[in-house]
Amino acid sequence: MLYKFKSPVASDIIMLEPHGRQILAVWGRTGEDSLRKGILLAEDMPAAISALEEAITIDEALKVQAALHAQEQGEDSAPTGVSLHQRAAPLLAMVRRSMAAGKPITWGV
Repeated sequence: MLYKFKSPVASDIIMLEPHGRQILAVWGRTGEDSLRKGILLAEDMPAAISALEEAITIDEALKVQAALHAQEQGEDSAPTGVSLHQRAAPLLAMVRRSMAAGKPITWGV
């Protein structure tokens, strides 16, 4: 399943379900209805940006700790996979543009 995030002032962003759910959970959208479809109003966007930036900071700190632990154990410490920062960057740009224009973001599966 895919999530499609839409805004009148930005291109659509499509995410796989687990990654879309992760973003929505960071935004506090955990109810089944709000996971299937929803709207982020312009007045809610500053809090959404802050929550996502905080989650990115935590994710990056955990990756650094994991890399240090791997080095101590003599294992490969190269990062694997796509980070939350990489996944969220286009969505953060969409939220900022939408907030500046006073336009909502909607999503659905």
